[in-house]
Amino acid sequence: MEITARQAGVQDRDALIEAFGIASADEVVTAWVLEGQPDTGFRTAFVPGLVDRALRDDEIWVAGAGEEIWSMSIWQHVTSVERFADEAAEARTMLEQAPDLRVAQRLVIVTDLLAREHPREFPHRYLQVIVTVPEHRGKGAGAAILADRLKAASQADVPAFLEASTERSARLYSRCGFAPTGTTHTLPQNGPTLIPMWFRPQCVRASDALVPDKLGW
Repeated sequence: MEITARQAGVQDRDALIEAFGIASADEVVTAWVLEGQPDTGFRTAFVPGLVDRALRDDEIWVAGAGEEIWSMSIWQHVTSVERFADEAAEARTMLEQAPDLRVAQRLVIVTDLLAREHPREFPHRYLQVIVTVPEHRGKGAGAAILADRLKAASQADVPAFLEASTERSARLYSRCGFAPTGTTHTLPQNGPTLIPMWFRPQCVRASDALVPDKLGW
């Protein structure tokens, strides 16, 4: 079965919301933010807002068989840290309105970290998130997205940045040409450790690009 990567559009909105709600439930940062809390609000409020913003301001790339969405990713074209500062301010406003809500407290921690630590090297492409629907994991859909987007980054000679959230994902990203920066950021309260990584086109020859079926996504 051929897996293809494509950019999603507004016509995919409902399918994107459904796929992300399912696929991100066990993503480690999301799981940490939602720990001990029902995910009803996450699926009904946060996910639609995330998808709508990404469709408006960023690029959503998906992969699967035909028009199916097995994996989904959000890519930002970053030219300053202004948006990260704005998102941190929004999270702090949410916390002021609900100071006892742990989800809001942890969102402030994450957004403050991004605003403070995101690299000041512009422009670059930022892989904000990539998730795969559980029943389609291991089929190569996530790798198809990465192969397509890193080829585009190489052709444009623009670096790409991400934070791996597990050692396993860091190893997979390394096989795609990403390299760790040598620093890590551990979230408090038994949170995960984020591993910043760069993909630099000049460091990866086109012949070194890995095809999806060689990766574990």
